[in-house]
Order: sequence, then C-alpha cells, then structure tokens
Amino acid sequence: MIVEDQAILAMELEMVLGDAGCDVVGCAMDRASAFEIADRERPDLALVDVNLLDGMTGPQIAQKMVADYGAAVVFLTANPEQIPEGFSGALGAVCKPFDEQTIRAVVAFARQFIFDRTVGATPRRFRLAPWLTTPPSDIAPH
Repeated sequence: MIVEDQAILAMELEMVLGDAGCDVVGCAMDRASAFEIADRERPDLALVDVNLLDGMTGPQIAQKMVADYGAAVVFLTANPEQIPEGFSGALGAVCKPFDEQTIRAVVAFARQFIFDRTVGATPRRFRLAPWLTTPPSDIAPH
C-alpha cells in the first residue's frame, strides 16, 4: 500500500513496486483513505509519507497500520526530523528524493522482516528505526 499525496510520485512508486513483484493494493493521499484501503485490503507493507493532504498524519497512520493491521511500515519523507522518536512502529525511513534501487532494497528488507521477523543488512539510504537497533534487555529470571 502506498500513502503519498504527490500523485506523480505515488504512480512512480506503484510502477517500481509492481516491477519488484509487489501487488499494490491501493494508493491513499490522506488518513481517511489510508484506513479505508487498509480495512479492505489488509496490506503486509505500507510506504507512508509523513506529511499528507490532511497534515502530518503519517505517524498516526503508521501506528494504526502496525497495531491494528499487523503491517510493516516504511516512512518516505523529505522531512526526516518530523518522524516521531519511536518511529510509530515503522521499520525505518527513506529520505526523498530516492531512487528505484533504494526502494527495491527497502522492500526486500521489509519482506525479510515480515516473513522471518529478522533484521537483515540495512539498505543504503535507509534510516533504521531505533527500536530495531536496540538489543533486547536481558532480564534475569527470579
């Protein structure tokens, strides 16, 4: 699923994802249409811009996509400083502008996480979410 308010960029992403073997289940430009598509399609992965037609709703969309739909989320943004500290559960972020090779690598990374729940090599130009880089705490049994 693509959540992007720049129509030309959304179409380009749809083409790149299709060429990479992904089934794009929908493109949304705001929070309401993102949730409508997610309710209907239950996507495995969502590429989400931080700033959309209805404001800085990308982090809210990401949080709901992860919590309610179990989707993996990757932020696409020209403003990485606006990503919340905890990344709203997203795997990471790609800064705009980006190229086809980066998107393909990020999708491959996300697929590995979706199917294995493992974190592989971080693609170039991909900012990994802090929650994926922090090792689990070792808690001694009582």
